[in-house]
Amino acid sequence: MTHPMRLDLLDPAEVARLGGIEIVAQGVVEGYLAGLHRSPFRGFSVEFTEHRAYQPGDEPRYLDWRMLARSDRLFVKQFEEETNLRAMILLDASRSMAWRGAPERLTKHEYAQRLAAALGLILLRQRDATGLIAFDEVVRDVVPARVKTGQWRRLVRGIVTAAAGHGTAAEAALRHVTSLLTRRGLVVLLSDLLLDRELTLTALRYLRHRGHQVVVLHLMDTAERELAGPPEVRFHDPETDERLVVRPRELARAYRLTVEREIAAWRAACRRHGIAYHDVTTDQPFGHVLRRLA
Repeated sequence: MTHPMRLDLLDPAEVARLGGIEIVAQGVVEGYLAGLHRSPFRGFSVEFTEHRAYQPGDEPRYLDWRMLARSDRLFVKQFEEETNLRAMILLDASRSMAWRGAPERLTKHEYAQRLAAALGLILLRQRDATGLIAFDEVVRDVVPARVKTGQWRRLVRGIVTAAAGHGTAAEAALRHVTSLLTRRGLVVLLSDLLLDRELTLTALRYLRHRGHQVVVLHLMDTAERELAGPPEVRFHDPETDERLVVRPRELARAYRLTVEREIAAWRAACRRHGIAYHDVTTDQPFGHVLRRLA
């Protein structure tokens, strides 16, 4: 599938109009990979990478008899599939993710779906076993990490069916990851982070303690960064159903400073514990975000 345009560099809302999530993700990934100076592909499992000491249970066919003759010790050949990582993508499907500041933009959830699909496709093309957890106040859907044929379709199906739910409780999904990733892997959280920060950070720190690489993508609509609008606006919380009437001009500066403090607090807390943090607005081209993750 070829694309004359670099879909990964175009406005996300424009790209989304070209087709479904699967088509968009494939186009974004092809453009992203075409823009790299080096190939991210690490090859298939038949490619030899290194030796390791024999352990009970290893298949005899992978024994290196030449190494045995030279060293009188048993070694097995380790292949690329054994050295690739296992990754879990955590997709926030809470009701707040269904919000957008303007009708021509993608909602946070729609943006996250397409970004998750593109990231999953890249990981699978690298032969990394990749799975998905969709959550709101509970874990809604789980696609175990696999690299076998058909995994891409399973991921897309899980992403598409992850409709916007209710409240948010990321710590439940993060705890669930520990039972799915039995060895060190990659965990990517896509969320607007409108949740309990301390509980979530506790779960993230635990994943880091277990040796996982953890990446947080803090998604926001551009309208959430600055408070603007008519002289008087009624705001509605989609998760709690609370309503509040405010005058944007009177609160604009205080609101902006509060948002900046919140982003800075997340960034500092994540950095302190070795967690990669990126704040992302839904008008950023998908390729720009993927490049930050490379």
